Amino acid sequence: MSTPLEYYHSLPPVSKVYGVSCLMTTAAYYLQLYDPKNIALIYSLVIKKFQIWRLITNFFFLGPFSFRFAFRLIIIAKYGVSLERGPFDKRTADYVWMLIFGALSLLVMAAIPYCWTPFMGSSLVFMIVYIWSREFPNARINIYGVVSLKGFYLPWAMLALNLIFGDLLMPDILGMVAGHLYYFLTVLHPLAVAYWGEGTQFNSPVQRDPSAGTAFRGRSYRLNSSQTNTRERTQTRRRSSPSPPPPPPQQGSNQPAFSGRSYRLDS
Repeated sequence: MSTPLEYYHSLPPVSKVYGVSCLMTTAAYYLQLYDPKNIALIYSLVIKKFQIWRLITNFFFLGPFSFRFAFRLIIIAKYGVSLERGPFDKRTADYVWMLIFGALSLLVMAAIPYCWTPFMGSSLVFMIVYIWSREFPNARINIYGVVSLKGFYLPWAMLALNLIFGDLLMPDILGMVAGHLYYFLTVLHPLAVAYWGEGTQFNSPVQRDPSAGTAFRGRSYRLNSSQTNTRERTQTRRRSSPSPPPPPPQQGSNQPAFSGRSYRLDS
């Protein structure tokens, strides 16, 4: 796009809202409009003081302005937009449900003390990366212009980079777990069910197992189809064509002297 405003208007709605919300949350933090402790995920305050907003607001804080923050925002702008324009094209509700499912999964995992982090936004962003890698496994990507690899290996490469830079690995691992859980329930499991003949998934690339068998196999015809019309024309032609004369009776046989075709009245 020629201007940043045109680029902003060209973004799909869900990625635009989430990315801008994360940017505004960090900007408000630098303007000292709130204390990050008031939006962090603290289950004791959620349960005892009924501060339910913490279950939502913790996903919008990606940390202070830094290289890590910019990198996570770029992930939303690149891979999140690619998902929304590709596999989730004209399926905005499904894309929103993917994010909601990931958030709920992360909240459940955060209930375990070892997996808890005060802000789960980075895990949700990493979930987007994992699902993108499964939807575009053969896409070629470059990491810092040094390493070129397929899209399927992108989450593992980013995990290795975080390990090299000394970042925490637990948020990224939780994002991978949430992404794999969503991909398994929405793609892998329905494909396996359709493959073994227990159900049907439309537009599925997996062929059904021929050894599974079917309870009934036959041929169906549509009403007023060409095959039905052809059969009716053939029967009409047979009725209208004159029948061949019967053979003459032979001497000594029990065949009657006259044989012909009988017709019912009002037929």
